[in-house]
Amino acid sequence: MTGYASAQHGASAAGAETDARAPQSRRLGLEIRSVNSRFLDLSFRLPDELRALEPALRSLLTARLKRGKVEVRAALDTDDSNTLQDPPARLLQRLNSLQDSVRAWLPSAAPLTVADALRLCANAHSGTEDWSEAVPVLAEEALTALLAAREREGKRLATMLLDRVKQLRTLAQQAVPMVPLLVERVGYMTQAARIKQRASQVRDEARIEDIVQRVRRAAANDGGDSDVIEQIYRSLMEACIAFEEREFARLRSHAAQGESA
Repeated sequence: MTGYASAQHGASAAGAETDARAPQSRRLGLEIRSVNSRFLDLSFRLPDELRALEPALRSLLTARLKRGKVEVRAALDTDDSNTLQDPPARLLQRLNSLQDSVRAWLPSAAPLTVADALRLCANAHSGTEDWSEAVPVLAEEALTALLAAREREGKRLATMLLDRVKQLRTLAQQAVPMVPLLVERVGYMTQAARIKQRASQVRDEARIEDIVQRVRRAAANDGGDSDVIEQIYRSLMEACIAFEEREFARLRSHAAQGESA
């Protein structure tokens, strides 16, 4: 049984600058995927900022899940409208000072690019959020949705299986009128066993394959599954051949006993 659920939570960086610039908004997204498995197998893909919360997530999942291969993914995204904020002058001055110190010892070191500066300034405040309360709540929400999805799928599978059972019972009822025909067919096997002179004549491979090809063509013409029909006919023919072989041996045994008497 498979399942999927996701949830999102928004937050603002607590350590952002207190000047006129708005704090950078970040979103926490968490999703849980599950596929069928006999045992519970948990895996986590979490950013470094959330790695310390893995034990709490594991405890939450093991308390409510008993089986399944379950993957938990979490991601921290920055709001697109605030992604390219102006880097604070204080941080730029600090980067410039650090660059001068490094290049004083390593003159061949490459200077910082604009992309490097923007990335370093953006990361200066990363990890300042406290997600310890939001993550369990978000995981509980996603887990509840996952269990609901599993329940819906379970009901759908149960309905499908019950429908298949109903169809099989209908087919079984339709097969009841065939019983007299099969009994008559078995009677022909006894008659054939009396006529044939050698046990090797009971099985006729050429005739078997001829019948198989004919029923396969008939099944295809009627829109059926030729492989299934072939299996049914082969099973029926093998049962009839086995019965005829037993009848052949029984009749010859009785004949031998009569001659000896």
